[in-house]
Amino acid sequence: MSVRKENYSRFRDDIKKRWDLVAKPLDSLGEFENITAKIGAIQGTVIPKIDKRAIIVMCADNGVVDEGISQSGREVTLAVAKSMGKGKSSVCKMADVCGADVIPIDVGIDCDEAIEGVINKKIRRGTRNFAITPAMEMEEMYKAIRVGIDIVGDCKKKGYTILGTGEMGIGNTTTSTCVAAALLQIKAKEIVGRGAGLSDEGLMKKEKIIDETIMKYNLYEADPINVLAHAGGFDIAALVGVIIGGAIHRIPIVLDGIITAVAALVAVRILPQTANYIIPSHLGKEPSMRKIYEEIGLNGIIHANLALGEGTGAVMMFPLLDMIMNVYKDQTTFDEIEVEQYRRF
Repeated sequence: MSVRKENYSRFRDDIKKRWDLVAKPLDSLGEFENITAKIGAIQGTVIPKIDKRAIIVMCADNGVVDEGISQSGREVTLAVAKSMGKGKSSVCKMADVCGADVIPIDVGIDCDEAIEGVINKKIRRGTRNFAITPAMEMEEMYKAIRVGIDIVGDCKKKGYTILGTGEMGIGNTTTSTCVAAALLQIKAKEIVGRGAGLSDEGLMKKEKIIDETIMKYNLYEADPINVLAHAGGFDIAALVGVIIGGAIHRIPIVLDGIITAVAALVAVRILPQTANYIIPSHLGKEPSMRKIYEEIGLNGIIHANLALGEGTGAVMMFPLLDMIMNVYKDQTTFDEIEVEQYRRF
């Protein structure tokens, strides 16, 4: 799986050296220079390609919504998925600007209908209510992970060079926060957020359910697979597969917000080398984002208090990377501007 470690390091180092030849102060484009080096190392080239791109959006419902932990009902998941299928949702409008495709996938929406424009990979009509019983059976969870891996494989065959992640599923800030709290071994109150807009009472209820779920299944002591199966969602599991698929098929995977960050945390806990294939986008509004990024060694690039989901933060990275790549590929050298090159000491 993936690029050999020594080759990965070589391409990354070669790209960093090439950045030093650009007529600018050393490291002055900050994290973008590191990201460029990471993308090149993943692809095995000193001239990375990011021209064919897509956002993979995993859509699923969550049984824990029955506990009243969300302002919205599960019917919203279906409504937004339909909007994505028609190319009308927020992420679709943003993707149009930078030439990105949006690939919505139904891995667990609570409906029987086939949704126009949405790939049907439904595992089940939503997860179970984890406050009562584990969210997923092991076989269901592994199927969802497989969906993510296979989608990345299909994208590789179609020539995609970079993929962003997104999700849609009412209640998934609760599932993701529960998984994060268990894996980070902290109480819910340290990272729980209001999701799509909870009242103070709703926030306290959300926190209580998360803590009780962790205790109920002894998740502080569980491995990441069991944490995911007990408290996660089909969307998170499928996104774990997307990240693993990025490592298998050598495609950089751009994260979005908290749900995709939690999927990354699970993936890295299962296969630590997947961290080399993950690109951050924004530092989201949810409190756990910073802790997760610290855990897996990432720095949020966009600090804008975003919390929309769908892959909207991930798609914002594409035009930013286009600008950076234009500087990198069409280099203006120090000789051209008749300035002495900066040296490292």
